[in-house]
Amino acid sequence: MRQESPNDTIAVYDLIKLAFTGIEHSNGHEQDLVQQLRKTQDFIPELSLLAESEGKIIGHIMFIKVMINDTHILCLAILSVHPDYQRIGIGSALIHKGHKIAYELGYTICVLVGHKDYYPRFGYEIASQYDIKLPFKVPDECVMVKFLSDNSKGIKGMVQFPSEYQ
Repeated sequence: MRQESPNDTIAVYDLIKLAFTGIEHSNGHEQDLVQQLRKTQDFIPELSLLAESEGKIIGHIMFIKVMINDTHILCLAILSVHPDYQRIGIGSALIHKGHKIAYELGYTICVLVGHKDYYPRFGYEIASQYDIKLPFKVPDECVMVKFLSDNSKGIKGMVQFPSEYQ
């Protein structure tokens, strides 16, 4: 695993497009959102990670900065794994590596919108039980939070996303 570089942009774009083809709840534009997020102040290069096999990019994860009240937290913006490499631990490895780096960078909370049956295995819980909400309509069971530190469990409120999410 390694940090994404500017030379990886096209390969990551293609990977995301392929990984989300035919996925329920995909709008088909996830790859375009990632392109836009890279240009914002909320992009964290150290938290845009790749998995490779034989020189080919087979997995990508990106966390971005978001806010609750005046506190910077993270959002796991996207996780993509090439269909030929799914269900063998690539996504899990990217998530664990991302959480480790996030904690080392001082982040203590991560939110996401994702599959209700996948993310709980990484410690994600339904965010509404901690009074953490999103400014857009998403099924409650798909909005999750992970506390990277127990000290951060008192933070609650509306998550503020970059305008690119509108």
